Amino acid sequence: MENKASVFFSVRSIARIAVLGALAGALMYLEFVIPPFPTFYKLDFSDIPALLGTFAMGPAEGVLIEGVKILVKFLIKPTTTLGIGELANFTIGAALVIPAGLVYKFRKTRKGAVIGLCAGTITMTVVGALFNYFVLIPVYSAAFGMEAILGMASAIAGIKDIGTLVVYGTVPFNFIKGVIVSVITALLYKKVSPLLHR
Repeated sequence: MENKASVFFSVRSIARIAVLGALAGALMYLEFVIPPFPTFYKLDFSDIPALLGTFAMGPAEGVLIEGVKILVKFLIKPTTTLGIGELANFTIGAALVIPAGLVYKFRKTRKGAVIGLCAGTITMTVVGALFNYFVLIPVYSAAFGMEAILGMASAIAGIKDIGTLVVYGTVPFNFIKGVIVSVITALLYKKVSPLLHR
């Protein structure tokens, strides 16, 4: 009987991960630029299903939802950034859901959710800065040219190299994105929680 329950839970979890991942993949197409940030930094709401799944099932499932999201995106539309944009989206999304899920796992209250979302937002901001500085922007500039990147970021005063792009572009953008996604998740979770646990 216990084995059957365990198998049922596994199948149910896989189904929820697949559905939430597909929804997140679709939400990747509802993206827009926030002036004056560079056009390659686009706000989308694809991390919301991952956060909802994280709170309902756990941080590992949240990361899997982030992975399914990227696979769905690749299946629907080929990459225009040689996979760099998708890698950034997955990494920064995972940096958001893991701390949020870990905090909520041990403190399943509204306050725990808020603390988790704050921790996730801070973590994704820090990870995003480091990942952009050491990996993404150097790879992107090797592929497309640093001049092209700085040209897209010229609307922000003070940007002249990778360091200033990260400080004035990456950090505030990821922080704003984290806050927006966290607020929407906090407003939605209690309403959809019964459906996610059904």
